[in-house]
Amino acid sequence: MQLIKATNKDVQVLLEIEKTTIGLKTYSGYFQEEEIKKWISNDIVYIIKNDGKIIGSIAYEIKNNDHAYISGLVIKPEFRKQGLAKKATVKLLEELKNYKKIDLVTHPDNVDAVKLYESLGFIEFGRKENFFGDGESRIIMVKNK
Repeated sequence: MQLIKATNKDVQVLLEIEKTTIGLKTYSGYFQEEEIKKWISNDIVYIIKNDGKIIGSIAYEIKNNDHAYISGLVIKPEFRKQGLAKKATVKLLEELKNYKKIDLVTHPDNVDAVKLYESLGFIEFGRKENFFGDGESRIIMVKNK
């Protein structure tokens, strides 16, 4: 598995990945080119490749010297339920190993994501209503060192 840093030339690829989440209340994606460009400029965004195929994306934002925020993880539907999200997250966490605090948010109905993050040492820190302005609550999960 490879995590390949995205650039503006990857906007269409990322848009295709994000569009696989349209209609899911459990994920608030980026569905416009300008949103993707802003995401790439603000966060470290990776395209996930496995066996030469683009299977998804994962991203994080550096909050400060001790704190990183995992800002996105999408695996295309045809590659889900194969342990690939966990593999990608483990690779990302290795990159983030020097941060004392890593956090993320996920939808409370996204049971698979909650289980994944718990298996990697994240704990539920709290909940926030309307986190992304989509009317849905999110669970805040944190991994501290």
